Amino acid sequence: MTRILFVTSEIMPLSKTGGLGDVSQSLPAALRHLGHDVRVLTPAYGSIAPDFGAGQPVAQLHLPGLTEAARLSVLDAPEGGYPIYLLHYPPYYQRPGGPYQDPQGQDWSDNDQRFALLARVGQELAQGRVANLDWRPEVVHANDWQSALLPYLLVLEERAGASRPGTLFTVHNLAYQGIFPAAAVQRLGLPPADFHLHGTEYYGQFSFMKTGLVYADRISTVSPTYAREIQTPEFGMGLDGLLRERARDLRGILNGIDTRTWNPTRDAQLPARYEAGDLAGKTRCKRALQREMGLPEDADAFLFGVVSRLVSQKGMDLVADALPEMLAGGGQFALLGSGERELEERFQSFAADYPTQVAVRIGYDEGLAHRIEAGLDLFLMPSRFEPSGLNQMYSLAYGTPPLVRRTGGLADTVVDADTQSPAVCAANGFVFDRPTVEDLLAAFRRARQRYRQPEAWRVLQQHGMSQDFSWERAAQEYVKVYEEIRRH
Repeated sequence: MTRILFVTSEIMPLSKTGGLGDVSQSLPAALRHLGHDVRVLTPAYGSIAPDFGAGQPVAQLHLPGLTEAARLSVLDAPEGGYPIYLLHYPPYYQRPGGPYQDPQGQDWSDNDQRFALLARVGQELAQGRVANLDWRPEVVHANDWQSALLPYLLVLEERAGASRPGTLFTVHNLAYQGIFPAAAVQRLGLPPADFHLHGTEYYGQFSFMKTGLVYADRISTVSPTYAREIQTPEFGMGLDGLLRERARDLRGILNGIDTRTWNPTRDAQLPARYEAGDLAGKTRCKRALQREMGLPEDADAFLFGVVSRLVSQKGMDLVADALPEMLAGGGQFALLGSGERELEERFQSFAADYPTQVAVRIGYDEGLAHRIEAGLDLFLMPSRFEPSGLNQMYSLAYGTPPLVRRTGGLADTVVDADTQSPAVCAANGFVFDRPTVEDLLAAFRRARQRYRQPEAWRVLQQHGMSQDFSWERAAQEYVKVYEEIRRH
């Protein structure tokens, strides 16, 4: 059994802006199931208290620079069986808006101080200095830029002669780096001597992400392909040289999905259940989705669609550019998502122009997301980059072959149908290489042609549904890294 402190800026169902919230809920639960003592530290944002309460008080922490004491409370993770330590500091976390931005979508100007506090409280827990809590981790697992300062703070402890736990820093998306003016070094009380090329400095500014990459014992990211991609100039976001230097310490571990929630044999959000050996329920889900979205009920129509943020990273501009030609061959398109205003308006315009073929819901609805995954024939995910991706795994689990670009976790999970005959390989979807409308359309035409071959299509569906994307698989890989850190 390993004692693990898992530090994150968001965790479902308390807070979520993206995949980090899902990972932070499911990975600790899987580690707990494997017998490890894992505990999570996360901020107590204003939106948490009404639904889950403030938790049981644990301690007050009087840290330098704070106008009042920070408080820790604990609550049990819903369905997870592990404790969540909530960090209460109202001046930083009791605010309108989201975890990182104000109601107008602008980053909070003091995000460096807000998330430095998360790291400093993690430091106190890691070093066993929290009163009334007789627990000290062997491994500290920090996630993304918001907790990237923590491995560095523990290195500073070691420099001062203290022992410390091993550290793992996981990059969920290298595009978000937590970059602040150089003055942040002084504002956060960090050693100026480390503000240089091989330390915390990034092109004259202070980078949380780079700091985590430099000072953590091990680094991981959320798929094997993304771990290779971020070592290249195309995907490295200016950090590829550093990542190449640390390649021996870098692991790519593919995310899992919550198979209790995303499982067509038991999903309470669906109008019918089904399994790989009996897909009749999927046909009923398709008809029900057509009704719900206001499309003509037609079991033979090729129903393709999207659940996504409507941003260029996700390739949604490619989908918009290609959609008229996709629709010209017949079929129906269903979309659920929100994002860039221009893309929202383009898709809404398509719904107005093609009322019997296109249905669009701007926003997010968890139940509808499940019903779309189950009801579609083909799921589109043409991302320009995708560190791990979850929706392609949801689609595979629900017998909905995905069409993806060969990048990141998409490349690690989707095998193209034309690699070999689907009957003799693990083909489960459709893959294209260049982020162009032409390549997307070529893959779409192949998918539509394969759909007209019912037996071949069913083999694709069954291959996808037979794969193991559980978090237990991923957790076992993380345990191997933790063991390396403990021996480090």
